[in-house]
Amino acid sequence: MLKTKTNDEKADTLLTKSLVPIIDLAHCGTEECPVRSVVNRVGQQLHKALSEKGLALLVNHGIADEKLKTAWDHLDDFVDLPTDVKEHYIRTGEDNHGYVSPGLECFDGKIPELRHAFNICTLNAKDLPEEPLPGFADHISTLAEDFKSLARFLLQALAISFDIPQTFFLERHSHMLSGDHDNETTLRLLYYPPVIEEDENGKNEFIKGHCKYSYQRCVTNLPDFRPEYNPRDDFNEIDGDSNRIDELNQTTERRLPNGEMIRCGAHTDYGTFTLLAQDSEGGLEVKLTGTEKWQRLGHLPGAILVNCGEILTIWTQARYLALPHRVVIPEQEHLRTRGRHSIAFFCHPDNLTLISPYDLPLPADVQDTTCKKTRKKSFKAAKEKVYNAYQLIQKRFRETYQNHYTS
Repeated sequence: MLKTKTNDEKADTLLTKSLVPIIDLAHCGTEECPVRSVVNRVGQQLHKALSEKGLALLVNHGIADEKLKTAWDHLDDFVDLPTDVKEHYIRTGEDNHGYVSPGLECFDGKIPELRHAFNICTLNAKDLPEEPLPGFADHISTLAEDFKSLARFLLQALAISFDIPQTFFLERHSHMLSGDHDNETTLRLLYYPPVIEEDENGKNEFIKGHCKYSYQRCVTNLPDFRPEYNPRDDFNEIDGDSNRIDELNQTTERRLPNGEMIRCGAHTDYGTFTLLAQDSEGGLEVKLTGTEKWQRLGHLPGAILVNCGEILTIWTQARYLALPHRVVIPEQEHLRTRGRHSIAFFCHPDNLTLISPYDLPLPADVQDTTCKKTRKKSFKAAKEKVYNAYQLIQKRFRETYQNHYTS
């Protein structure tokens, strides 16, 4: 019988082991006029954190906790809308904007993601559920601009860390959330429903339950289960297959050897970097750069996680590695029946930006060891095909949604 930890038994996390770099963004100035000394310091800290660990936690970033909590409330309200209303906002495959029901995504090629997501790629009110949810568009637009400003500051700090012009990355990310289909940057609202244990037939079921949370922690161990909710509805609205949820439960193994259950399969993010806010300690696990061990990150209230994406790995010739991560349902009994909310800002370059591993200068120590291979490398580069940012992300979208639709 699996032994679960009690409330008093705290799981070891990277945070409790002081293995997560923490970067203070206080006094950074404005996006238009950042404080040069702070940009330089943050650039140096980002370089060390992303090259050695692949991630960092940002504090004093200027995005208020209440803004995040209100956004999660809006997502909960959206999930509660009737199916025929939600259908108007479904991600169709033509672009990444819109609602994604549980079961549509599959990051690791095996386990469908049983979560609700609303992808925001444009701030045009007509593309947001403002009519059924008054206030949604205004609040999410303000929050998206906050994340965009934070991303633009980090892009400047990254450029400084590579000793290249401060605007290098800004110029290649100039259309974030513009709504003109020139950039795939996405603000993503995420809700993971609680998962019920296996029934007598060995099936894992999931239901929609609202977690009565504060920003730091849930105030009750019991989710608000809605008896009138039928989990099949979320699958019916996509493909009309009433047996879809049964097929998922019968053909996928969501339980890990230690008894934990997968909420989001292992994957790396596609873009330049990701900014992530969480409502509580929700089971996020990572493989730090240079390790093959899954480790629980832990939760620092008010902090925003930044981690590398695949495009930054290409740009830096793998000096910054995209961070493998997944979400599990924690083994502690008091956490297993809770839902999880998060907000992810996926920072992507403009679609036509060519992504080449030779755009950035190599560090002096690397140049010294590779100078004899420069001619050979240049010849190889000339033969290689260089993809733009749009081609790279569309390939990854096709892999994620391969069983449903392509984009």
